[in-house]
Amino acid sequence: MKITFLGTGTSQGIPVITCNCVVCRSDDYRNKRLRVSVLIETADKTIVIDSGPDFRYQMLRANVQNLDAILYTHEHKDHVAGLDDIRPFNYLLKKNIDIYATERVQHGLKKEFSYIFAEVKYPGLPQIEMHTISDQSFYIGETKIEPLDIMHYRLPILGFRIGDFTYITDAKTVPEETVEKIMGSKILVVNALQKEHHISHFTLDEAIEFARKIGAEATYFTHMSHNLGLHEDVEKELPKNIKLAYDGLTLFCE
Repeated sequence: MKITFLGTGTSQGIPVITCNCVVCRSDDYRNKRLRVSVLIETADKTIVIDSGPDFRYQMLRANVQNLDAILYTHEHKDHVAGLDDIRPFNYLLKKNIDIYATERVQHGLKKEFSYIFAEVKYPGLPQIEMHTISDQSFYIGETKIEPLDIMHYRLPILGFRIGDFTYITDAKTVPEETVEKIMGSKILVVNALQKEHHISHFTLDEAIEFARKIGAEATYFTHMSHNLGLHEDVEKELPKNIKLAYDGLTLFCE
């Protein structure tokens, strides 16, 4: 299984013209973080977790030629806003794209993209096949997907374990039942927004504590705002088996 980070940032850390912080002004490509998303390529499927506002550019930048499915962690704008940009894949691949989401997330998608779900289909609209998921494992092709219950402050969201790879973003608390499902992962990806306290996201210290609890062979932090600091500086503070992910980083896992 090949894993490519399409984006490792958050809307709180997108460089803008008016921002003069050291991260936004950095020439290090690892500090150029688009909204969080990850590409997973298995033996028979190409899967993306979350399609945020940068989805179109991310797919072009990574030269993604195929897309079978999108998994959604939750319905917040920075995770779903790019759904409309699956149109080129519909056109080029001549197929619908499978969408996997909970009923609540589907409700959010229908509000955000009502025209996709309208009874009268306008030519050229995104073509999707909706699949309802919960906390029960399911398959995409030959690949087993295990949803993970996570709390994003008071909002229940999903992480996903795929083989020995676990992906979590926007976590603030993780139930013990979910911890048990994660244990044994070889690669853990988890959010680390910033060093200061935040009501709905892991801080850097909280992410490190969680990573130590899981004890994966390698842990990578994602969903980082520019408040976290420069990639090179922050990595010096991390234990040896914990690193910051960056856009374009590619990993391999069973």
